[in-house]
Amino acid sequence: MKRFVCLFSLLAVSAVAAQAADIVDTAVSAGSFKTLVAAVKAAGLVETLKSPGPFTVFAPTDEAFAKLPAGTVEGLLKDPEKLKKILTYHVVAGKVMAADVVKLKSAKTVEGEAVKIMVSGSKVMVNQATVVKTDIACDNGVIHVIDTVILPKK
Repeated sequence: MKRFVCLFSLLAVSAVAAQAADIVDTAVSAGSFKTLVAAVKAAGLVETLKSPGPFTVFAPTDEAFAKLPAGTVEGLLKDPEKLKKILTYHVVAGKVMAADVVKLKSAKTVEGEAVKIMVSGSKVMVNQATVVKTDIACDNGVIHVIDTVILPKK
């Protein structure tokens, strides 16, 4: 019996350790979202993206932010309200896995506007951004990596 209790305890600890991290911690550990993480911090969204959610984040890589005109990122980091609007345009409420995303024509973002979703063969587009990696599981949602920063119309 004592052996069974020890084994059960080890399994329980392993199961907890195997859980995914939240969206922010997952982005930090990936290493390719340094600009996004800095922007999330500057916009005051860390606590939100660490909350239970769930959220679906279309996450632009550092290379995606580098495509923006020179000075854009620096300017946005100094304008938290505008930055928050742009970042929340990359977030959809709920956990929408890739198999479900491809069935959609659009998705309403946390910012309020909808993003357009297009599927052509194996290529999935969110507005003008291509989804380059899908279904990065987090304990409070999912991340889909995109190659371009998407901007709300308003």
